[in-house]
Amino acid sequence: MFLFLDKAILGMAILRLISGSIEIFVALLILKMNDIEKALIMNSSLALIGPPVLLLTTVIGLTGMADKVSLSKILWVLCGVGCILYGVKGR
Repeated sequence: MFLFLDKAILGMAILRLISGSIEIFVALLILKMNDIEKALIMNSSLALIGPPVLLLTTVIGLTGMADKVSLSKILWVLCGVGCILYGVKGR
């Protein structure tokens, strides 16, 4: 089944699996610690993982599609990702 997967698809899936595994692990730690201050620290540390994973998966996907999509459309996608990161930036 995995013999015909594109390298970009495999890379994106592996990054998302790692990211999701980290989130599940932290959720279990939060339950184990049973302390609101520690839970908030662990939860906010997850905010450091999300944006880089979003950027990396987008870059991998765009690299995989580079021969099929025009440069202007790739720039639009990158601008959209930039807007998402700016919108969730906290300040």
